Amino acid sequence: MTLGGFAVASDTGRKRRRNEDAYVVAPPLFAVADGMGGAQAGEVASKLAAAALEDTDPGALAGSERVISLIQEANRRVYERSNADPSASGMGTTMTVALVEGSVVTFGHVGDSRAYLLRDSALEQLTEDHSLVNELLKSGKLSQEEAESHPQRSVITRALGTDPDVDVDTFSVPAQTGDLFLLCSDGLTDMVPEDAIFGVVERNRDNIDAALRALVKAANRSGGEDNITVVAFEISDVAVHDGRTEEQALPPELRQKVEDEETLDERDAVPVVDTAVVPTEEIQEEVAAEKRGRRRRLRRRMLAWLVLLLFIGAIAALVVWRLVT
Repeated sequence: MTLGGFAVASDTGRKRRRNEDAYVVAPPLFAVADGMGGAQAGEVASKLAAAALEDTDPGALAGSERVISLIQEANRRVYERSNADPSASGMGTTMTVALVEGSVVTFGHVGDSRAYLLRDSALEQLTEDHSLVNELLKSGKLSQEEAESHPQRSVITRALGTDPDVDVDTFSVPAQTGDLFLLCSDGLTDMVPEDAIFGVVERNRDNIDAALRALVKAANRSGGEDNITVVAFEISDVAVHDGRTEEQALPPELRQKVEDEETLDERDAVPVVDTAVVPTEEIQEEVAAEKRGRRRRLRRRMLAWLVLLLFIGAIAALVVWRLVT
C-alpha cells in the first residue's frame, strides 16, 4: 500500500479579483490554505503558510508531532508578518494538512477548509469546521437548512496568524487501498453540496484531474462566490503517479468562456466581505444577537400584519357605511 495518484485544481472563481487560496502538493505532504484579510493580506497569509510547510525541516518528527510542528511554524510566520507590516495587520489563514506515512494518513486542521475521504462509494467529512455557524449548529440554534444560507457562514473561530500560538486539531486515519482523500477550501463546499461533490468525483473516479476540474466547474456554475481550491490523493497498491504535478483548473477554452461570460467586471462586481475570525468566547454573544434579531424581525412582521388588518377593517367599515346610507 502506497501513495498513488494526486492532483490539484485552483481557480479564482467568478466574484474575486485575486486567488487568496494556496496549496501544497509535496508528497507525502498535502495542504490547502484559505487566506483572509484586507487588500492583498489574505493572499500573503496563505502563501506564507504554504511556504512554511514546504521549506521547514521537521527533523525526525513524524505523525501528529510533525504536522503540529509544521503548522505552528506556519502560524509563527503569518503572525510575525502581520505584526511587522501595517498593511497586513489582522491577516490570517485556514490550513488543512495531510501527511501520508505508509498506511496511515495524519491530518492537522485549523479553520473551515475541509478534508474528505471517499471510500466504498461513500463520502465522509473528516474535519470539523471551526466556524460560528458550526457552533450554532452543534448548540441547536440553527438547522442545517438555516446554516447553508446564514449570512455569517464565513465567520471562523480559529485561524493561523491571529495569535502567537494556534490550537491544532490532529487525528490519523488508517488508509485502505482505493481510498481517495480530498482537501478543499470553502469556495467549493459553500457552492456545491456534499452529495453533488460525491457524484462528481464518483463519475470521474478513474481520472483525478478530470474530477477536480469538474468540481471547479460545478462551483463556478453555482455562483463562484469565492476562490476554489481542491487537492486530491489516493492510496494504491503501487505508485501510479509520474511524479510531476501541475495545477489543474478549467481547460483554456472553457476558462476563457467562464471569464467572458461569468466573471463580473469592476462596474457590476458584488462587494465581498472578507472572512472574519471570532474567538470562541464571543460565540455566546453572537447567539444572543441572533436571538434579538429574530425577535425584532417577528415584531416587524406582527406590526405589518396589524396595519394590514386595520386597513382591511377600515375598508370594510366604509363599504358597510355606504350600503346603509
